[in-house]
Amino acid sequence: MKINCRLLLILLFLIQNSPGIAQGKTAVLTGKIIDQDDLPLVAVTISVLGKQQVYRSDDSGYFELSVPANRAIAILFTHTGFKTLQRNFILNNKEKEFVLVRMQPGTGELAEVTVTDNRNRRESGLITINPKQAINIPSPGGGIESLIKVFVGSNNELTSNYTVRGGSYDENLIYVNDFEIFRPYLVRSGQQEGLSFINPELTRTVQFFNGGFQSRYGDKLSSVLDIQYKKPKKQGGSAYIGLLEQGIHFEGATKNQRFTYLIGARNRSNRNLLSSQETKGNYVPSSADIQGLFTWQFSEKWSAEFFGNISRTKFSLKPEFSQPSSSVFSPFFTSNIGLDIYFEGSEKDRYGTSMAGLSVTRQVRKNLRIKWLASYFQNKEEEAIDISGAYLFGERSFDRSKPEFGLIVNPLGAGVFQQYARNDLRIDLLNLSHKGYYDRGRHYHQWGLSIDRQEIKDQLREFEYQDSAGYSLPNNPGSLHLFKSLRSNAALTIHRLSAYWQDNISLGDSSGTVLQLGVRLNYNDLNKEILVSPRAGISWKPNRWKKDIIFKGSAGLYMQPPFYRELRRYNGTLNTDLKAQKSWQVSAGFDYNFPAFNQTLRLSTEAYFKQLWDVVPYDIDNVRMRYFGENNAKAYATGLEARLYGELVKDAESYLSIGFMRTREDIKNDFYYNYTVDEQNQPVDSTLTQNGYLRRPTDRFLTIGMFFQDYLSTNKNIKVYINGIYGSNLPYNIPNSIRYRNALFIDPYIRIDLGFSALLLNSDRTRRRRHAPFRSFENIWASLEIFNIIDRANTISYLLIKDFSNTTYAIPNRLTPRLLNVKLVGRW
Repeated sequence: MKINCRLLLILLFLIQNSPGIAQGKTAVLTGKIIDQDDLPLVAVTISVLGKQQVYRSDDSGYFELSVPANRAIAILFTHTGFKTLQRNFILNNKEKEFVLVRMQPGTGELAEVTVTDNRNRRESGLITINPKQAINIPSPGGGIESLIKVFVGSNNELTSNYTVRGGSYDENLIYVNDFEIFRPYLVRSGQQEGLSFINPELTRTVQFFNGGFQSRYGDKLSSVLDIQYKKPKKQGGSAYIGLLEQGIHFEGATKNQRFTYLIGARNRSNRNLLSSQETKGNYVPSSADIQGLFTWQFSEKWSAEFFGNISRTKFSLKPEFSQPSSSVFSPFFTSNIGLDIYFEGSEKDRYGTSMAGLSVTRQVRKNLRIKWLASYFQNKEEEAIDISGAYLFGERSFDRSKPEFGLIVNPLGAGVFQQYARNDLRIDLLNLSHKGYYDRGRHYHQWGLSIDRQEIKDQLREFEYQDSAGYSLPNNPGSLHLFKSLRSNAALTIHRLSAYWQDNISLGDSSGTVLQLGVRLNYNDLNKEILVSPRAGISWKPNRWKKDIIFKGSAGLYMQPPFYRELRRYNGTLNTDLKAQKSWQVSAGFDYNFPAFNQTLRLSTEAYFKQLWDVVPYDIDNVRMRYFGENNAKAYATGLEARLYGELVKDAESYLSIGFMRTREDIKNDFYYNYTVDEQNQPVDSTLTQNGYLRRPTDRFLTIGMFFQDYLSTNKNIKVYINGIYGSNLPYNIPNSIRYRNALFIDPYIRIDLGFSALLLNSDRTRRRRHAPFRSFENIWASLEIFNIIDRANTISYLLIKDFSNTTYAIPNRLTPRLLNVKLVGRW
């Protein structure tokens, strides 16, 4: 009830601020606009702050407009060559007031112009994201990925990973300036993650494809994130400091624009986030990186670009105790189940990535451009875990009137355990590639060729010991067996060859139809599999229709060759004969611009279907993915998505996303027997049962995301941001159980983050003192963020505990509660 009331308040807040809800009470504001010499100003632009409609003064400088009554409003007066002027009013119902407005000469702020590119509306699955909103969106992780999660959903605010249309974390491609980017592989939980690779302060454009992407992108099954960093034209920079993250960046160019530089450095610590976790202890997480992009324009035809990145993440934990609780409801009894764990030992992890990329571009002719790229990526990861603990499990007392409040009063189980790991992983990736672009009017050809060398070396040493009620699990009298054990070494060298060609064909303005035809080839010498992936897309804009609507669709084969994680089985051995996962995918939808509330709204919808075979099943525990290492399943995913974009108030874009999805998989030989027993509990008969299609680990029926912006009606420099995500339940797997695979449910994920920002220093330097410390700054903003404002205890995974009678209980592992963050951002 608490959550529903707060959601209702937010809904009422949105309705109250919607321009379509009118109170019916108005007043009339009239006046005359003059300059410093008392001469009338003609064609001055007049607008109500936050509204789309504008007015203009007549030839004598007079104006008249109807405004809402009984509320504070701000009127803006703008004119070329004069400073923008704001006047605030509160008028009674039917009141008529005359004002004299005097404008002073000066350089007014130029309004930002947004150019709409219909090509982005024509591509299936494409979502164009404004990177400037990444610094504003209230979210513990922040960054570009937080904006993406508004559209695709999330179940973990601590990670930058995301799943798309029923896929896994490993099915998403990421490019920065045409260089492919990779993530760490040994990370077990979002607590261990540091900075996202993408630095929002350096980003110029963000294109996200959640399906149906073109042949020019690589060989993955689910999505593409295509990032382009800035190419500066003048000196500038920014700096920000917050409780979670700090950063600074510099940019500039020479006078002739032939050389540009873009450098950014960041530092992040999630200590404040993790201090509120159920497992108490000494958390020392830290992450830092530095990135640089340098461009040279040697001549009109030749240019070069160098991109480099160094990132280091450390995670240290000395756990002390944990006291999670859960409620059990059944027809037989209801109980509050608690688990008290006391720890010894520590965990120390290190994750380091380094990357260097060089590209050289030649503009052969006006319509022909070719590009060569070379990049080297290195990933080093180390895990050192040695944690032991003792636990007591049973019914917990929540009666505050009794002295045993918070204690376990009816024990159901007890035991000890030890977790040990010494894991090392090193991955070296070398890539050489060529790209070409040829514009022939109605035909736009693109092609590419790429050669990769991948070296993987790892050493895994893991075991888990469990002792319940004085018995080692599994219990084998006369011998000691570990509950889990993994010991493996791997050294692989893989060479990959890939190529693509595609043609974007415009059939002419009269038909409004654009075709995309392409094909990809892929070969690797590990399993010696040749993959051919034809892909096609179409868009059609009915030119004779008065409505601005574009229909679009796509179809194609998408195949994903195995990489490090897919190759490794549960027991640690490598399956070097593993084949690529394959799918055919189709999608269809429309993009519609329509007028509403004195503005233009945009509705984008898409329905899709994916059929997959040679699937490698997997389980997800927090963010750790464990694959079966075999092509022993088939699967499908189907769904419908709708996204609404618009400005509820002027110059503050908001959007709402709703998605419905179902994804199922059928694993070969996943059968079990149902036994009939006699009075002595001995089996006398059995029947074989096939599981058939079951929910995949990422099966979520309903996802809703919202990013909303607003500002005060009389002050545009005080803003509010709301980031909300809802996701229905997810399945959770019981390990080593065929009968109950993915039988547990993780409760729906509900999260609302709220942010406020205020402009402390604007771009008007005329009022600043000559020796003011911030004279060179363009602006300075202060922000306050409230994470998880409804304080919902979202679940990320379960801890499975058995009692004395061998009954298994699932104790939820919770995510972050309500937290505060403050941030100061300055730009120059």
